[in-house]
Amino acid sequence: MAKRAVLAAAAALVLSFSLPKAWATNGDTLIGVAPASRAMGGAGVAAPQDAISAIFANPAAVCMGPYCPGSEFVFASTIYDPSVKATVRVGPNTTTAKSDMKPFIIPAVGMITPISDRLRFGLGMFGITGMGVDYRNKGIDLNPLNAGSEGDIYTQLQILKFAPNIAFLVTPDFSIGTSMHLLYGSLDLGQGTAHNYGFGEQFGALYRAGSCSFGASYTTPEKISHQNVTDFGSGLQKRQLSMESPRTASAGIAWRPTEQLLIETDAKWLNWKDAEGYKEFDWKNQWVYALGMQYKDPDGLTLRLGYNYGKSPVRLHKGFDAAGTTSLQGSTVPTLLYEYLRMIGFPAIAEHHFTCGIGYQFSSRFEAHLGGMWALDNTTSETDASGTFSFGSNVRETSYDLGLIWHFM
Repeated sequence: MAKRAVLAAAAALVLSFSLPKAWATNGDTLIGVAPASRAMGGAGVAAPQDAISAIFANPAAVCMGPYCPGSEFVFASTIYDPSVKATVRVGPNTTTAKSDMKPFIIPAVGMITPISDRLRFGLGMFGITGMGVDYRNKGIDLNPLNAGSEGDIYTQLQILKFAPNIAFLVTPDFSIGTSMHLLYGSLDLGQGTAHNYGFGEQFGALYRAGSCSFGASYTTPEKISHQNVTDFGSGLQKRQLSMESPRTASAGIAWRPTEQLLIETDAKWLNWKDAEGYKEFDWKNQWVYALGMQYKDPDGLTLRLGYNYGKSPVRLHKGFDAAGTTSLQGSTVPTLLYEYLRMIGFPAIAEHHFTCGIGYQFSSRFEAHLGGMWALDNTTSETDASGTFSFGSNVRETSYDLGLIWHFM
């Protein structure tokens, strides 16, 4: 039964991946996966609370957690409801439009099982990256010189991650682990969708000392090259654009002042500045801070609160040369269109996230969890040197999470 449930959930995840998305959080990466992690602000490097959180945050944690020493299967789903608006000014004319994105669902599945007393295996499948807007037939043209025309601007980047994981318990209080990452990505810049695959790896370590635990994790850069995805406004043959998930390093501390209370804090560094695609869009490196608290009643009730902050990595080019050109992975692009795509097409500017959650363990084999995330409105804009062109975006995010957990001995 458990194997059939895993296959059904995986199929649902793959099928749902084609839905439109615009879920930029820390840059374009989710703050966490599944309700336990997300309800605690994405914290979980030192003490993840379920199989998916462990595989996502720290591969070594597969050997240490409430899922040990048995097996665990998790099905989770996030309902996202983003609100994105664009404001474009060309001379005296200003146009504002709302991206036509509807609420959508992001499923995820994960499982952990022992191989021996000291060796454990995990497997996770989840959407991890998404970004985009849909201003088709909104009166905003990709070329702002055509002010007032019913042109389109449509972007969509999605990445699904398949992560087999293995972890080894070196001592009763120290574990190490690694995950191999197979990525499936799609990119659409309004001229058709390009699909491709990428590879990467994640390493982690976890150490417990009394009521505290300390975790660290490192993820390699993970590049996906999208063939024939856009002509970059030239009207000529479509070209390749590579987008690389950044090198990421994170560390966390967890403290249990009582048996019921858990407090976690994480710090994460994302190397957007050197990641292909993002460095051409001039994203800067990002530090993300997460704080989460969990209270678990002996009778089975769990309450969670969290906060996550990461300053937007999108660098503003105030005073740019609207008449110039910009090199973008070997293609020469008019700077005006380049800035328009950066600011309107990829508005990854959400910064402050507040989270909460509740769960209940119905039996020794089954528990259910709910969570919510609210990212505050954030607005950014830039104007060219002549003051003729101004591009701005406003982003607000809301999401709701459901997680179901089964335990097997």
